[in-house]
Amino acid sequence: MSASTTQIVRPAGAGHETLYVLLLCLVILAVAGSVALLRGESQTVSSVDSHQLDARRDLSAGEQGIYADLRVTLDEIHLLQTEAQALPTPAQLAAEGFAPFAQDASSVSRGDHAWQLLDQAYVGLSQNPQVAGSFVMRIGADPTNPDIWLNRSKPLAAPTDFSDQALLDAGWKQVVAQFDAGVTRQHRH
Repeated sequence: MSASTTQIVRPAGAGHETLYVLLLCLVILAVAGSVALLRGESQTVSSVDSHQLDARRDLSAGEQGIYADLRVTLDEIHLLQTEAQALPTPAQLAAEGFAPFAQDASSVSRGDHAWQLLDQAYVGLSQNPQVAGSFVMRIGADPTNPDIWLNRSKPLAAPTDFSDQALLDAGWKQVVAQFDAGVTRQHRH
């Protein structure tokens, strides 16, 4: 038998390996940070005038639903107006099943509005202003840009003058829709 030999192996210096790992981590963080800075988009939140309400931020859930229904139904109103050479009445729109004019569970839960057609404007007076205020939708020539107004006052009568100043004086606020980076993502390819 041969004599056994004992060999002592000392550990390699861990200081150098740790330094290399930390440097690699710093390089990765620097590259990721520079990519984020170069590709990031600034968020500019535009504000609305004092006589306006932002459809996304300032309306209750019920009011947002009615506002969306009015915007969608406006296209149908313009089509029916072209066919009949007159604006359809709320009763005709309800018979066709167009929200928010149709009396269904959704309309009741959103304030149970009583709709009427007055001087080229649809007026929906809310029976439950705590859920949703009253609406006015003025019909203009541009079907892509509805002119919708909201009033949350409790005892409310239908307006007789539909000019901007008359509506403002009566406490109505114009509802505007703003689409910015907070709402939709904009990918530039």
